[in-house]
Amino acid sequence: MEEYQPNQHKLKLLESLKKASKALQTKPIHIYIYTNLAAIKTFLELQTQLDTALSTDPSLSNLSQSLSNLKTQLTNLQNSQDYNLVSFFRRQIANYEISKICGTIENEAQAWIDQESIKELAQVLQESNDEEEKIKVLTQFEKRVSNGFDRDLQEMILKAKVFPLLESIVSKSKCSKRVCETSARAIVALVRFNKDVFTGLVLMGPIIRTLVLMDSCGSVRVISSLVKLIKSPLVYEMEVNGYILRIISLLNSNDFSLQASVLECVLELAYFTRREAVEEMIQEGLIRRLVELQRVETKVEMGECDGEEMGSKMESEEWGFAEDFPFSGCVTRFVVNLEMGEGLEMGEKRQLKQEILRRAREASVSEAEATSLVTEVLWGSSPLLH
Repeated sequence: MEEYQPNQHKLKLLESLKKASKALQTKPIHIYIYTNLAAIKTFLELQTQLDTALSTDPSLSNLSQSLSNLKTQLTNLQNSQDYNLVSFFRRQIANYEISKICGTIENEAQAWIDQESIKELAQVLQESNDEEEKIKVLTQFEKRVSNGFDRDLQEMILKAKVFPLLESIVSKSKCSKRVCETSARAIVALVRFNKDVFTGLVLMGPIIRTLVLMDSCGSVRVISSLVKLIKSPLVYEMEVNGYILRIISLLNSNDFSLQASVLECVLELAYFTRREAVEEMIQEGLIRRLVELQRVETKVEMGECDGEEMGSKMESEEWGFAEDFPFSGCVTRFVVNLEMGEGLEMGEKRQLKQEILRRAREASVSEAEATSLVTEVLWGSSPLLH
């Protein structure tokens, strides 16, 4: 990655320039120039440091011109500090021009930073064997696209074929699970960045299958995020390929944290799943497993649960108390999501609810537990479906 080392200093200068331009826009120069002297001084110092870089890099010629224009307007403002009416109007005009130029500088600096960052991302993903370096550039990329849609940035991403590179890291590389999960989160950020462009690429590619087979907390969380974004089209693809049943099977894992992630994914899927898929989920023992997991909460409250049953995660600070327990009321939460979702007709919701109640009674170890579960489901769900 030696090619990008000389640019690091330039990147830092442009980041500083961007911040200084934002400061001048948010803190306009008032009647006297010395009231914002610090920001102006920062600009002039940065311009001096950037002179060499700007003169040798053609892609920064517009930025160089903008900085020159800003310097001219600052000089005009400095020469209009009298109290007469003419100077007052000149100051207003100069302030307006300075604010406009600062906005241009900020955009041009960001565009250059984006361009270099995308180049570095592509090069690191293709050539570097340093996993920490890959995670660093992937995290930076995820953070950048999470700032919202930018047409110019999207053009850079498509031109550099970033999505296929991320897809390759997730699906075909021999990278560690940590790198694959970080790359998968970057894909989620891209879908959020522009669903119209990147949703189809997710649905047509091998990403979902790879994530399902990865069997990790991170991969399941990514699937949950993609379900939230893509909704029914993704859930349908998961149904027809049997991925939902694979995810449900992970509820039998001994990894408490993985079980919790899977539950959240199942609850997301419940919003969009069709009747046939829900029936398959029930046949695979989903309700029985949810009842078992919910039963552990009761044991926690009564102090009857040992560390082996809860798993090591319960001993950490993330879930230290029963009220934070991720499986609390999970049967009712599943029913509520089915009822509120868009995958089922009203009649289907009623029928499936009755079947879920029947399965919950069968999975109960006592009449008291069965009564408690049925009451919880009936009171926690829609009265229109009772």
